[in-house]
Amino acid sequence: MLTAMKVPPPDDAGFQTKWHEYYSEKRIAHQWLQVALLQDLQVRNILQIDPYLGLVTAMAASAGYEVTTLDIKAQSNGIGARRHIRSDILEVDPDTVQGFDAILYCETLKHILWKKLDSLLARLADALAPWLVLSVPCEGFQFAFELYFNRQRWRRRNHFRKLHFLHRFKIKHDTEWEAHKWEIGYRGRSLKAFVEKLEKAGFRIERREFTSGCRSVFLVCHNEKVNGPR
Repeated sequence: MLTAMKVPPPDDAGFQTKWHEYYSEKRIAHQWLQVALLQDLQVRNILQIDPYLGLVTAMAASAGYEVTTLDIKAQSNGIGARRHIRSDILEVDPDTVQGFDAILYCETLKHILWKKLDSLLARLADALAPWLVLSVPCEGFQFAFELYFNRQRWRRRNHFRKLHFLHRFKIKHDTEWEAHKWEIGYRGRSLKAFVEKLEKAGFRIERREFTSGCRSVFLVCHNEKVNGPR
């Protein structure tokens, strides 16, 4: 049986350094969108899987959501959450994580081997939260350009992605958690193929959003195992 623990402050001396290095300016829109997508779902009780360094947890709690975090590494110790569950999502019993209005699972599936996604998504569906909000890196064809200037400074940003569908994603390490195991846009890893996995597990895509800078696709999914097809 899983037990939730009180949330102590991080005891890692380098926590602040990692926090500032990871939450760069380009990632802020990505972090904000995770919480913004909850706005129209009429949900309150959230299970956030893999909170990493805790920014989204704190934002969701500040917005009035009751957040429970789940992570085997517990790098943020669930800081900002009401409860923290230390467990591996690949092994957790779905019956022990029921009772949530939504599951927030962003930028973590890329660390799971593609062949393991079917069983993991089925496990998430069996948790019976009406909503699943997730995001994964998207490296399909895309172009973005931004120009900003005033009297004191100017800056330009752009990115251009193409032809990744011709190549297989190169996994740097099969077992190391931090290594990406796949990204959408490479051969055999299309957005369509990923959506098919979600639908097979029992989810229906209700909304899609894309970020620039981080270049991720966000999917708001309704769990049809809860109340049937919408």
